[in-house]
Amino acid sequence: TQNDGGPAFPVSEWNNDTGEREIMGGMSLRDYFAAKALAAIIALRLEQSRTDDCAEAYRYADAMLKARENGNG
Repeated sequence: TQNDGGPAFPVSEWNNDTGEREIMGGMSLRDYFAAKALAAIIALRLEQSRTDDCAEAYRYADAMLKARENGNG
C-alpha cells in the first residue's frame, strides 16, 4: 500500500457520540508534498504542466515520505 504520510494539516474535533477527540483528515502529506514539488517543477519549466510533470511531483513526494520514515526528515 502507498504511504500517504497521514493528514498534512490534521485538526482534532470532539466526537459527541464517543466523548473523545478525533483527528480529522483532509489533504494527505503526500498530496501536500506533491503539490509543492509540482509548483517548483512548473516554475522551472515556465510552461504549462504536463502529465509527466505531475507524475514527477509524486515521485518527489514519495521520496520525501521515504526520507521521513528513515529518520531524515
